[in-house]
Amino acid sequence: MEQSPKWFTSVAVAALLWNLMGCAAYLMDVMLKPEDVAAMNAGQQAMYAARPSWSVAATAIAVWGGAAGCVALLMRKAWATPLLLLSLAGVLAQDLWLFVMSDAAAQAGGAVFALQGLVLLVAIALAVLARKATARGWIA
Repeated sequence: MEQSPKWFTSVAVAALLWNLMGCAAYLMDVMLKPEDVAAMNAGQQAMYAARPSWSVAATAIAVWGGAAGCVALLMRKAWATPLLLLSLAGVLAQDLWLFVMSDAAAQAGGAVFALQGLVLLVAIALAVLARKATARGWIA
């Protein structure tokens, strides 16, 4: 195995923290109490109720796959690549419902476009990083 660049570990740690924030957001979302949902405006309540289970599952795959993939990067394991590709697939599936199959993005407001765009860019960057790290022998 080749020596990885000095920045590799820092990037992997930052990416793990990013994905752990996603895991926390996912857990907060799926653990909402009825009174929490009742405190939302009518549009948000409708969006929350209309979410298909596959979209919620895609979010879980995105965040937990991303976190596991980042742990694999830190462990210098090549199985980071399939995990981060799975995470990317989860992000794409989640975005399919959010932006194409519903008006959820409009209900959530403009900030959702920026945040989900950033989520997608990070997921792509991590999948590319894992593939390059494998190709260059930084992980095996």
